[in-house]
Amino acid sequence: MSFDSPIDPLLTSVLPDERSAEQLLELALRSGAEAAEVFQSSSLSRPVFFETNRLKQLESSQAEGIALRLWRDGRPGLAVAYGTVEPQALVDRAIAISQLNEPEALELTPAARTHYPDLGTAVAVDQLVAWGREAIALVRQAYPEVLCNAEWECDAEATRLINSLGLDCGYTDTTLSCYLSAEWVRGDDFLCIADGQTRRTHLDPIALAQEIIQHLNWAQKNVAPPKGRVPILFTSKAADMLWSTVQAALNGKQVIERASPWSDRLGEPVTSPIVTLSQQPDSGPFSCPFDDEGTPTQPITFIKDGVLQLFYTDRTIGRALGSGTTGNGFRPGLGSYPTPGLFNLVIQPGVKPFSEMIATLGRGIIIDQMLGGGAGISGDFSVNVELGYRVEKGAIVGRVKDTMVSGNVYQALKHLTELGDDADWNGSCYTPSAIVEGLSTTGRS
Repeated sequence: MSFDSPIDPLLTSVLPDERSAEQLLELALRSGAEAAEVFQSSSLSRPVFFETNRLKQLESSQAEGIALRLWRDGRPGLAVAYGTVEPQALVDRAIAISQLNEPEALELTPAARTHYPDLGTAVAVDQLVAWGREAIALVRQAYPEVLCNAEWECDAEATRLINSLGLDCGYTDTTLSCYLSAEWVRGDDFLCIADGQTRRTHLDPIALAQEIIQHLNWAQKNVAPPKGRVPILFTSKAADMLWSTVQAALNGKQVIERASPWSDRLGEPVTSPIVTLSQQPDSGPFSCPFDDEGTPTQPITFIKDGVLQLFYTDRTIGRALGSGTTGNGFRPGLGSYPTPGLFNLVIQPGVKPFSEMIATLGRGIIIDQMLGGGAGISGDFSVNVELGYRVEKGAIVGRVKDTMVSGNVYQALKHLTELGDDADWNGSCYTPSAIVEGLSTTGRS
């Protein structure tokens, strides 16, 4: 396979076969289903890999799948196929599965025919290679002894959803992403600093390299961590740990199951008043015009000035809550039913640049990378600091090792004192750096 030419054909080669979806829908109804929907997804990815400072390999991977969901005698059945589809066999399988399930309310989006404009810009593989080499060269120019690994990727995905009520919607999106890590071995001391970008139209190798170099500068000296309760500055990359718990607490399904501690807190303060948190479906690299049930997505403010405004739902959970769907019904995979999911979560940034955030911290710790899972719905966490720095008198004095930070996310959000102006995308969450008071720090001198 040649990688010398631009991959503009990426967008056309990833489009699914529309005829197979329409044939499945027709066969399902003809076979006795009173309602049905077909969800198609296809993707094409061409990643570029670098290992120990050198280009290692170019890859190309393509995937295509189709999911049929139908109701027969009020009972739902779901069947999935990847690659070549035998329509009647897939219909028969979905009907057989439906007979094993209990009847449930029919949840289909009403008729609408909307095919949205393509999102993003395809980039040639040779451009990805050039960006990767440029970023690695810049890092090694500053630190010749480090070993860099990287991945640069252009990924195109097409989605189409049709149903028996006359819904037909679809779009194609292209996403660019990169990841760069620098490994620095100094005797018995091993340091790995990593960062990345996700964009719609272009990647910035210079900014990525400068970010890595800045952290290498800060990490030149190892120092003992402060002990006890000190303020913590989470970088925009690390702050995502806080917001992943918030996403779980805002999930309408967790509210129905009484698992969310905010189930009865609508209209009440749940965080520091400096927090305003919303969903912006037209922003960033994960923009999405409709959910996996075909409902158009919409801007939604979930927390305003610290006060809880709304939970997010799919059609089923929205009906149970009495609020209706918010357009947040997404499938974890083709073989899954839609469930409430959040995307393009935007935390309104503050006004202070990161340098001023450090000065505001005074004495404490900056956390950039952590080891261990997130807090989950309970909010309790205890994480090892993989990459962090000690701050004294408003300045970074060195890197801290063998350090653990623990606390509770819900309490931390109430003690959040500052948000920076440096928001960036971490997955589909757009978050600035944040200073939190009251977390417990332990470490080895």
